[in-house]
Amino acid sequence: MPPLPGFSDNPLASRDELITAAIAFTRPLHQHFSPAKAFICLPSSTGAHFDEGAARLEGYARPLWVIASLLHSLQYDPDTNRVDSIKSLAQPWIEGICTGTDPNHPEYWGAIQNGDQRMVEAEVIACALLFAPHHFFHSLDENYRANIVAWLRGMNGKSMPVNNWRWFRIFSNLALILVADISRDELQDEMDKDMTVLDSFDIGEGWSADGPWLTAEQEKEEEQESITSRRRDKIGVGRQADYYSGSFAIQFSQLLYSRFAADLDPVRTGMYRERAREYGRAFWRYFDKNGAAIPFGRSLAYRFACGGYFAALAVAQVSDMPMPLSSAGAVKGFLLRHLRWWAKNSDNIFYPDGTLNIGWLYPNMYMSEDYNSPQSIYWSLKSLIVLCLPPSDGFWASQEVPYPKLSPQVGSSNSEETIPISIIRPTTQILCNHPKGNHHFMLSPGQFVAWPMKATQAKYCKFAYSSAFAFSVPTGPLIQQLAPDSTLAVSRDGASTWAVKWKCSSVEYLSATIKQPGSHGDEVVPVARVQWYPWVHDRQVTITTTLIPPSTRWPDWHIRIHRIRVNGSSTLPSLHLVEGGFAISRVPASELRNLPEVSENDESFFNTILGKSEGVYSSQNSTLVLSPAGASGIRGSASAVAGNVSISTEHEAMKPDSNTNIAAQRTLIPVTSHEVFEVGSESEIELVTSVFAVQADAAQSSNVRSLRDRWIDFPKVVMEGENLDPRNGDHFILFE
Repeated sequence: MPPLPGFSDNPLASRDELITAAIAFTRPLHQHFSPAKAFICLPSSTGAHFDEGAARLEGYARPLWVIASLLHSLQYDPDTNRVDSIKSLAQPWIEGICTGTDPNHPEYWGAIQNGDQRMVEAEVIACALLFAPHHFFHSLDENYRANIVAWLRGMNGKSMPVNNWRWFRIFSNLALILVADISRDELQDEMDKDMTVLDSFDIGEGWSADGPWLTAEQEKEEEQESITSRRRDKIGVGRQADYYSGSFAIQFSQLLYSRFAADLDPVRTGMYRERAREYGRAFWRYFDKNGAAIPFGRSLAYRFACGGYFAALAVAQVSDMPMPLSSAGAVKGFLLRHLRWWAKNSDNIFYPDGTLNIGWLYPNMYMSEDYNSPQSIYWSLKSLIVLCLPPSDGFWASQEVPYPKLSPQVGSSNSEETIPISIIRPTTQILCNHPKGNHHFMLSPGQFVAWPMKATQAKYCKFAYSSAFAFSVPTGPLIQQLAPDSTLAVSRDGASTWAVKWKCSSVEYLSATIKQPGSHGDEVVPVARVQWYPWVHDRQVTITTTLIPPSTRWPDWHIRIHRIRVNGSSTLPSLHLVEGGFAISRVPASELRNLPEVSENDESFFNTILGKSEGVYSSQNSTLVLSPAGASGIRGSASAVAGNVSISTEHEAMKPDSNTNIAAQRTLIPVTSHEVFEVGSESEIELVTSVFAVQADAAQSSNVRSLRDRWIDFPKVVMEGENLDPRNGDHFILFE
């Protein structure tokens, strides 16, 4: 599939270049407009759960993030040719709002009903009125204006999901008040109710969950209800805070509300600006120095909308932002690096006609959502609303500020450097970006979604998510189809079926201390621990997982410890356990062959510059895969803590189904597999898994050690209270 001229080949460093990109994104849509311009239907026959009329309305509405921003910018543009070009580009959308809201027109969008997808599109239509009121409202005939008002009013009094959707009705009412001059008193009660719901999602430090966050008390109530009803399939409350909590919806909407409603609602907009400041302290960590975001959660087909928070932050003009977002140039750097990363990696995200496809780095329906129509993808354009800012604005006038300098020490207090390992407590995640290891990822022990979603465990429940080695989604029930990267798959029926982590306990935070004989001090790193049940209905097996992030001593590694206990009086004939490291592209530089198998004595494999070496090395104790994408490896061990069990362990590079990984079509997953037999009641097994990964484009780093040295120098773990000969060298002590 071809890249998109005007975006893929664009430096994306200036306002003019972003305008060029915006035009490049929207011009191909002209060929897919309906005759009266109320709908856009891309030439793809995939469907979503909602009606086709709403799907085609998505096609019309979602590009308005860019179209309305461009129209707003015309007042600052002295280039008459470009002004005329943008007006011509936008004209079909101006015609479409007239026909789409006309109940007597064949292309009427339809009245908004309970839980209607049209509610989602109402927000961007309302924002089009707020950004460009002259073009989308005041310049139109009175009948058209009345139809627009009536259609947006249709949001009120309807039921809708208890999540970020509430913002869609708020913006519809805000546009009615500020643009259509509808009395605020008439709409304020509805807005207050929605605000109350949204504010209940607050989980601290500026973060919101995308809906209610399951409390310990609710967890007990749900468990008791399941026991009473003997059913485990009821839709419950989850714990999810993803890009919807920030760039896709909640923070994005709070910031736009702060811009448009500052005079109308100064108290609440002030609160939202403060939340944006708190949120900014951590959210930047989800992006690496090249602008890549960590893919995590649902709706990743919205791609560069991951950077929408930075765009909304610039538009809202929030002052007194904390480091490293304390200047317009810093915000600009985060947004433009993200857009440039997408331009660089855009070869397979467009159809030949220039329209966006469903997927992350290539078309992929396995990772799509039930609510993704072919047109849904244009929510990506939220990140381009900065085009509404005038050329004189500090965002455009400032030089980009580079990515923050990261300290080589986890516990550094240097004010000019940023710590490389950080707990984000509201989201129960540990962000890892150690400069000596050069792999940007996060450990995520505690999130899950409790309602039906495609690949829900893959999107929320894996142990680690990486900006360099994206996660994989399942294609079927077999282990190769599950693609168990960064997860532990468990089977109790002879590997016929598998269970992975889903619902879990609240996260507990501990510390691990690295003892280094002969050094001047210990190093302490944060640790996260969570408990989960592979089979929730009978809780026959309990797994307690502890995650240890990289350290200055072992910057290329993170550690997972699993304590597995068989409960009650029942026994198991066997347990099969498969744990994966990061999935890595298996396509060699030649693109014609598979990666070769190599031995430990292959000097060229271990000593060539990372990104140039290729091959797969496996032994009884470990597996390492090198490809042009970098290095991904795993070392695992298993031991009996209680009970007389028999354990065997193997390592291999698993070849999962193609198109399971959202970034690379063909991958290998380094895995460690354990077969456990004679598993009696009250048996306990402990797995210690060390995961190695380095991205290729970070090969020229401050870490000058050879790949062999970095690979064979893996971390050792000792539980507190165990005896350890100090002559055994450096080791972690994990506090119980």
